[in-house]
Amino acid sequence: MTLEEFKKQFRIVKEKGFIKSIRKGPTGVGHTFERVMGLTENNLSVPDIDGIELKTHRDSSNSMITLLTFNNKAWLMNPLEAIKKYGSLDSKGRLGLYYTLSLTPNSAGLFLLVQKESISVQHTSGETIAEWNLDALQKRFKEKLPALMFVSAFIEERDGIEYFQYYRAQLMQNTNKELLADLFRTGDLLLDLRLHDKGTSARNHGTGFRTFEKKLPKLFNNIIDIL
Repeated sequence: MTLEEFKKQFRIVKEKGFIKSIRKGPTGVGHTFERVMGLTENNLSVPDIDGIELKTHRDSSNSMITLLTFNNKAWLMNPLEAIKKYGSLDSKGRLGLYYTLSLTPNSAGLFLLVQKESISVQHTSGETIAEWNLDALQKRFKEKLPALMFVSAFIEERDGIEYFQYYRAQLMQNTNKELLADLFRTGDLLLDLRLHDKGTSARNHGTGFRTFEKKLPKLFNNIIDIL
């Protein structure tokens, strides 16, 4: 779908008011929007508009999403050593580092340190666990999410069924490392460690960079209301 086609169809959808969800659960808001917009759901990739990724958001949602995973030789400490030193047992009884980190030290003493050119996982002892260059992180972010069409919906529940009113579409573009650094400082961007002890090595599921859905507009410098 081209951007102009999206604008025309979104105007029609917006004027419909509340639309009954065609799927239960958290994916209902996106799946319903794709259907009424004439976009084909593709399990391999999110439908897009002229190469712009689409994200549909419940206005009342406070859920978190993973923007990307990125390791890029970030670990300064051996991951298995870090697990044994700072890990805790997960729900499956494995020793691991499954932590969402911010500037405030967690129960294991791990926290994020934001500097001019990098962000790093630190321990309160002064030990640096891993470090990401902000230029590299910005490049990865732009590769993964160069532009985003962010569609917001009001929610009504009638007899246990959700209805969505898609009231706003925003085209969001352009980020830079200074913006990313500021968002880490304010807690609007968080970092997820996701690794556990496999015995002789660490199983790393990829460090996740996460935000709250409603905070997505803060990640971009340029935001245009489509309608």
